[in-house]
Amino acid sequence: MKTKDLFAEAASLPVEERAVLADFLLKTLTPTDAGIDQQWRRIARQRVREIRSGQVEMVPADKVFRKIHERFAK
Repeated sequence: MKTKDLFAEAASLPVEERAVLADFLLKTLTPTDAGIDQQWRRIARQRVREIRSGQVEMVPADKVFRKIHERFAK
């Protein structure tokens, strides 16, 4: 099978299957590291605890994106 035929076949898949295929292909380019994944899970759990306990103040996304835009629009 030629690459262009493979692309055409992949493009004809339902969107859910294309998403699974894209995820699979991306993982082959950048394999996950179990140690890093474990660290991210630990950080995420800590952040959730901080939010739930009120230790940190949530910032609305529109405010965050506005600040980013202002910073990089200069």
